[in-house]
Amino acid sequence: MLVYGNGDVYTLRELAGVRPAFAEHCTVYAIERRGRGESGDGDAYALEREAEDVAAVVDAIDESVALLGHSGGALYALEAALQTENLRQLILYEPPMSVGDHELNVDDGVAEMSRLLGDGESEQALVLFLRDIAGLTTDELHELRAAPLWQDMVDAAPALPRELRAIAEYTFEAARFADMTTPTLLLSGSESPPLYKDATGAVDCALPDSRVATFEGHEHVAMLTATNRFVDEVLAFIRVSN
Repeated sequence: MLVYGNGDVYTLRELAGVRPAFAEHCTVYAIERRGRGESGDGDAYALEREAEDVAAVVDAIDESVALLGHSGGALYALEAALQTENLRQLILYEPPMSVGDHELNVDDGVAEMSRLLGDGESEQALVLFLRDIAGLTTDELHELRAAPLWQDMVDAAPALPRELRAIAEYTFEAARFADMTTPTLLLSGSESPPLYKDATGAVDCALPDSRVATFEGHEHVAMLTATNRFVDEVLAFIRVSN
Protein backbone atom coordinates (compact mmCIF):
# COMPACT_ATOMS: atom_id res chain seq x y z
CA MET A 1 0.00 0.00 0.00
CA LEU A 2 1.23 3.48 -0.77
CA VAL A 3 0.29 6.29 1.59
CA TYR A 4 0.90 9.69 0.10
CA GLY A 5 0.98 12.77 2.34
CA ASN A 6 -0.66 16.16 2.02
CA GLY A 7 0.09 17.89 -1.23
CA ASP A 8 0.34 21.34 0.23
CA VAL A 9 2.66 21.38 3.18
CA TYR A 10 3.12 18.30 5.36
CA THR A 11 6.05 15.91 5.34
CA LEU A 12 6.21 12.37 6.67
CA ARG A 13 5.39 13.34 10.25
CA GLU A 14 1.83 14.03 9.09
CA LEU A 15 1.44 10.26 8.99
CA ALA A 16 2.62 9.71 12.56
CA GLY A 17 -0.92 9.13 13.82
CA VAL A 18 -2.07 6.89 10.98
CA ARG A 19 0.98 5.15 9.60
CA PRO A 20 1.35 2.60 12.46
CA ALA A 21 -2.34 1.69 12.17
CA PHE A 22 -2.02 1.14 8.44
CA ALA A 23 1.25 -0.76 8.90
CA GLU A 24 -0.54 -3.37 11.02
CA HIS A 25 -2.43 -4.45 7.92
CA CYS A 26 -0.22 -3.70 4.92
CA THR A 27 3.13 -2.42 3.76
CA VAL A 28 3.21 1.38 3.87
CA TYR A 29 5.22 3.68 1.62
CA ALA A 30 5.26 7.44 2.19
CA ILE A 31 6.49 10.06 -0.25
CA GLU A 32 8.30 13.21 0.70
CA ARG A 33 7.57 15.36 -2.31
CA ARG A 34 10.17 17.26 -4.30
CA GLY A 35 11.69 20.08 -2.30
CA ARG A 36 10.46 18.70 1.02
CA GLY A 37 12.07 16.70 3.79
CA GLU A 38 14.97 14.69 2.41
CA SER A 39 13.79 14.83 -1.21
CA GLY A 40 15.65 16.85 -3.79
CA ASP A 41 14.18 19.45 -6.11
CA GLY A 42 14.27 20.33 -9.79
CA ASP A 43 14.89 23.54 -11.69
CA ALA A 44 11.47 23.66 -13.34
CA TYR A 45 8.32 23.16 -11.26
CA ALA A 46 4.98 22.00 -12.65
CA LEU A 47 1.96 20.14 -11.35
CA GLU A 48 2.60 17.53 -14.05
CA ARG A 49 6.00 16.75 -12.51
CA GLU A 50 4.34 16.07 -9.16
CA ALA A 51 1.98 13.55 -10.76
CA GLU A 52 4.85 11.93 -12.62
CA ASP A 53 6.77 11.56 -9.35
CA VAL A 54 3.82 9.79 -7.72
CA ALA A 55 3.32 7.50 -10.72
CA ALA A 56 7.04 6.64 -10.71
CA VAL A 57 6.88 5.53 -7.08
CA VAL A 58 3.74 3.47 -7.74
CA ASP A 59 5.41 1.76 -10.70
CA ALA A 60 8.53 1.00 -8.64
CA ILE A 61 6.55 -1.17 -6.21
CA ASP A 62 6.46 -4.87 -7.09
CA GLU A 63 2.77 -5.34 -6.31
CA SER A 64 -0.33 -3.32 -7.08
CA VAL A 65 -1.00 -0.60 -4.52
CA ALA A 66 -3.67 1.53 -2.92
CA LEU A 67 -2.79 5.18 -3.39
CA LEU A 68 -3.92 7.75 -0.84
CA GLY A 69 -3.71 11.50 -1.35
CA HIS A 70 -4.95 14.44 0.70
CA SER A 71 -5.68 17.96 -0.56
CA GLY A 72 -3.12 18.87 -3.23
CA GLY A 73 -1.78 15.35 -2.84
CA ALA A 74 -5.20 14.06 -3.87
CA LEU A 75 -4.97 16.09 -7.06
CA TYR A 76 -1.49 14.75 -7.84
CA ALA A 77 -2.66 11.21 -7.06
CA LEU A 78 -5.68 11.61 -9.34
CA GLU A 79 -3.46 12.70 -12.21
CA ALA A 80 -0.92 9.97 -11.42
CA ALA A 81 -3.70 7.37 -11.71
CA LEU A 82 -3.85 8.11 -15.44
CA GLN A 83 -0.14 7.34 -15.80
CA THR A 84 0.18 3.94 -14.12
CA GLU A 85 -1.39 0.50 -14.40
CA ASN A 86 -0.14 -0.57 -10.98
CA LEU A 87 -3.06 0.76 -8.92
CA ARG A 88 -5.45 -1.50 -7.07
CA GLN A 89 -7.37 1.28 -5.31
CA LEU A 90 -7.37 5.05 -5.11
CA ILE A 91 -8.32 7.12 -2.05
CA LEU A 92 -8.66 10.89 -2.47
CA TYR A 93 -9.41 13.38 0.31
CA GLU A 94 -10.75 16.68 -1.08
CA PRO A 95 -8.59 17.64 -4.06
CA PRO A 96 -8.61 21.46 -4.39
CA MET A 97 -10.02 22.19 -7.83
CA SER A 98 -12.01 25.01 -9.38
CA VAL A 99 -15.36 23.54 -10.44
CA GLY A 100 -18.78 25.04 -11.04
CA ASP A 101 -19.11 28.50 -9.53
CA HIS A 102 -16.02 28.09 -7.37
CA GLU A 103 -12.68 29.53 -8.36
CA LEU A 104 -9.49 28.85 -6.49
CA ASN A 105 -8.27 32.44 -6.39
CA VAL A 106 -4.96 32.45 -4.59
CA ASP A 107 -3.29 35.52 -6.11
CA ASP A 108 -3.67 37.82 -3.10
CA GLY A 109 -2.81 35.08 -0.63
CA VAL A 110 0.27 34.01 -2.58
CA ALA A 111 1.46 37.61 -2.86
CA GLU A 112 1.17 38.11 0.91
CA MET A 113 2.78 34.73 1.63
CA SER A 114 5.67 35.61 -0.68
CA ARG A 115 6.15 38.90 1.16
CA LEU A 116 6.19 37.15 4.53
CA LEU A 117 8.59 34.49 3.29
CA GLY A 118 10.87 37.19 1.89
CA ASP A 119 10.94 38.75 5.36
CA GLY A 120 11.85 35.42 6.93
CA GLU A 121 8.37 34.96 8.42
CA SER A 122 7.77 31.36 7.34
CA GLU A 123 5.46 30.56 10.23
CA GLN A 124 3.24 33.56 9.55
CA ALA A 125 3.11 32.58 5.86
CA LEU A 126 2.04 29.08 6.84
CA VAL A 127 -0.68 30.38 9.17
CA LEU A 128 -2.00 32.64 6.42
CA PHE A 129 -2.17 29.67 4.04
CA LEU A 130 -3.89 27.35 6.48
CA ARG A 131 -6.40 29.95 7.66
CA ASP A 132 -7.21 31.98 4.55
CA ILE A 133 -6.61 29.53 1.70
CA ALA A 134 -6.98 26.02 3.12
CA GLY A 135 -9.90 27.20 5.26
CA LEU A 136 -8.90 25.59 8.57
CA THR A 137 -10.86 26.65 11.62
CA THR A 138 -9.26 28.27 14.65
CA ASP A 139 -9.54 25.00 16.58
CA GLU A 140 -7.92 23.00 13.77
CA LEU A 141 -5.13 25.55 13.52
CA HIS A 142 -4.49 25.36 17.27
CA GLU A 143 -4.38 21.55 17.04
CA LEU A 144 -1.82 21.70 14.26
CA ARG A 145 0.33 24.18 16.16
CA ALA A 146 0.52 21.72 19.06
CA ALA A 147 1.37 18.74 16.84
CA PRO A 148 4.94 17.43 16.36
CA LEU A 149 4.64 18.07 12.62
CA TRP A 150 4.28 21.86 13.00
CA GLN A 151 7.96 22.71 12.52
CA ASP A 152 8.13 20.49 9.44
CA MET A 153 5.18 22.42 8.04
CA VAL A 154 6.93 25.72 8.74
CA ASP A 155 10.10 24.45 7.05
CA ALA A 156 8.09 23.47 3.95
CA ALA A 157 6.25 26.79 3.67
CA PRO A 158 8.60 28.30 1.03
CA ALA A 159 7.36 25.72 -1.48
CA LEU A 160 3.73 26.78 -1.09
CA PRO A 161 3.50 29.74 -3.49
CA ARG A 162 4.64 27.82 -6.57
CA GLU A 163 2.39 24.87 -5.72
CA LEU A 164 -0.65 27.03 -5.11
CA ARG A 165 -0.19 28.84 -8.41
CA ALA A 166 0.03 25.52 -10.26
CA ILE A 167 -3.06 24.12 -8.54
CA ALA A 168 -5.03 27.30 -9.24
CA GLU A 169 -4.21 26.98 -12.94
CA TYR A 170 -5.35 23.34 -13.09
CA THR A 171 -8.47 22.59 -15.14
CA PHE A 172 -10.44 19.48 -14.27
CA GLU A 173 -11.62 17.74 -17.45
CA ALA A 174 -14.06 15.00 -16.48
CA ALA A 175 -13.86 13.27 -19.85
CA ARG A 176 -10.20 12.41 -19.27
CA PHE A 177 -11.24 10.08 -16.43
CA ALA A 178 -14.21 8.39 -18.10
CA ASP A 179 -12.28 5.15 -18.68
CA MET A 180 -10.50 5.04 -15.32
CA THR A 181 -12.02 2.00 -13.64
CA THR A 182 -9.82 1.92 -10.53
CA PRO A 183 -12.08 1.56 -7.45
CA THR A 184 -11.95 4.96 -5.77
CA LEU A 185 -12.92 6.19 -2.31
CA LEU A 186 -13.53 9.92 -2.03
CA LEU A 187 -13.25 11.37 1.48
CA SER A 188 -14.84 14.66 2.51
CA GLY A 189 -15.64 16.63 5.63
CA SER A 190 -19.22 17.70 6.23
CA GLU A 191 -17.99 21.11 7.43
CA SER A 192 -15.40 21.63 4.68
CA PRO A 193 -15.60 24.74 2.47
CA PRO A 194 -17.95 24.39 -0.55
CA LEU A 195 -15.05 24.34 -3.02
CA TYR A 196 -13.67 21.13 -1.50
CA LYS A 197 -17.05 19.43 -1.32
CA ASP A 198 -18.03 20.42 -4.86
CA ALA A 199 -14.66 19.28 -6.22
CA THR A 200 -15.17 15.91 -4.51
CA GLY A 201 -18.62 15.66 -6.09
CA ALA A 202 -17.24 16.50 -9.53
CA VAL A 203 -14.64 13.74 -9.28
CA ASP A 204 -17.29 11.30 -8.06
CA CYS A 205 -19.46 12.08 -11.09
CA ALA A 206 -16.50 11.67 -13.45
CA LEU A 207 -15.19 8.32 -12.21
CA PRO A 208 -16.94 5.08 -13.23
CA ASP A 209 -16.26 3.28 -9.92
CA SER A 210 -16.26 5.66 -6.96
CA ARG A 211 -18.12 6.47 -3.77
CA VAL A 212 -17.98 9.25 -1.17
CA ALA A 213 -17.48 8.84 2.59
CA THR A 214 -18.16 11.94 4.69
CA PHE A 215 -16.61 12.77 8.06
CA GLU A 216 -19.54 14.34 9.89
CA GLY A 217 -18.60 17.34 11.98
CA HIS A 218 -15.10 17.56 10.51
CA GLU A 219 -13.39 19.57 7.80
CA HIS A 220 -10.29 19.23 5.68
CA VAL A 221 -7.96 17.46 8.13
CA ALA A 222 -9.91 14.52 9.57
CA MET A 223 -6.74 12.42 9.59
CA LEU A 224 -5.76 14.69 12.50
CA THR A 225 -9.14 15.53 14.05
CA ALA A 226 -10.79 12.11 13.60
CA THR A 227 -7.79 9.82 13.25
CA ASN A 228 -9.51 6.52 14.13
CA ARG A 229 -12.43 7.19 11.80
CA PHE A 230 -10.03 8.12 9.02
CA VAL A 231 -8.02 4.93 9.42
CA ASP A 232 -11.16 2.79 9.64
CA GLU A 233 -12.64 4.26 6.45
CA VAL A 234 -9.46 3.71 4.45
CA LEU A 235 -8.85 0.17 5.71
CA ALA A 236 -12.48 -0.87 5.23
CA PHE A 237 -12.36 0.33 1.63
CA ILE A 238 -9.13 -1.49 0.94
CA ARG A 239 -10.56 -4.75 2.34
CA VAL A 240 -13.88 -4.53 0.51
CA SER A 241 -12.44 -3.59 -2.89
CA ASN A 242 -9.46 -5.92 -2.71
